Amino acid sequence: MVLSVPQRSTGLHTTLLGESGPLLAFCHGLFGQGKNWTTIARGLAADHRVLLVDMPHHGRSAWHDSFDFIQVADELAGLFDEDDPVRLVGHSMGGKAAMVLALRHPQLVERLCVVDVAPVAYRSRSEFAGFIAAMQAIDLERLERRSEADGAMADAVPDPTVRSFLLQNLRRDDAGWSWQPNLEVLGRDLDVVGGWPEEALAGAAPYDGPVLWVAGQNSGYVREEHAEAMRRWFPLHRRVTIKGAGHWVHSEQPEVFTEVLRRFLG
Repeated sequence: MVLSVPQRSTGLHTTLLGESGPLLAFCHGLFGQGKNWTTIARGLAADHRVLLVDMPHHGRSAWHDSFDFIQVADELAGLFDEDDPVRLVGHSMGGKAAMVLALRHPQLVERLCVVDVAPVAYRSRSEFAGFIAAMQAIDLERLERRSEADGAMADAVPDPTVRSFLLQNLRRDDAGWSWQPNLEVLGRDLDVVGGWPEEALAGAAPYDGPVLWVAGQNSGYVREEHAEAMRRWFPLHRRVTIKGAGHWVHSEQPEVFTEVLRRFLG
């Protein structure tokens, strides 16, 4: 069974797969959508109720005037109930939001899987700024076909896989073409998206539930220099590195990722 519904009054659009078992929720990264997790979700829906979330400023979820991980985490918290704690999976930006949620509302999170990101501020964000600039450079009023957008972005985003991923966010309706992500706010607040709300979490205790860290072998997002921060905030964690995968671990090695996650979920 697949249900696509806005949850409670959070303004978050979600899709639910599966009818029984523990609640398992996926939080995507920057420029993603909940549906990006569909293949993996279907593989786990026999044993779980799987919730695919469109993160704030993305997909069909609401936009806000600014991006803030505390606000995002608290908005996500509105989807869950401490009487039915969630098994939470988050990638990149969604991984940071999931970590902040676990730290601020530990009673809502039964266990946590963080995918290729650490609880630190990343210095280099030029690649993502380039993606946003390429997307904003397209004249949507003159655009007739999606293939035209693909061609227009080819020089700025030469990798066809990444370009295809970004173009999933280009939507057409009766009013014409539009981008689903809130490019203006995400571009302006990119430092916040790449950061970590250390000061806002100053009074938070470490999350004492089980945590699985999944990193891509070819990615530089989870490094040894991050180990101290990972232990500080999430002392009961173990780390798995998946060979042949970069930052988008779950899409580059879906079978391996699913099996690793399945074992963690028990």
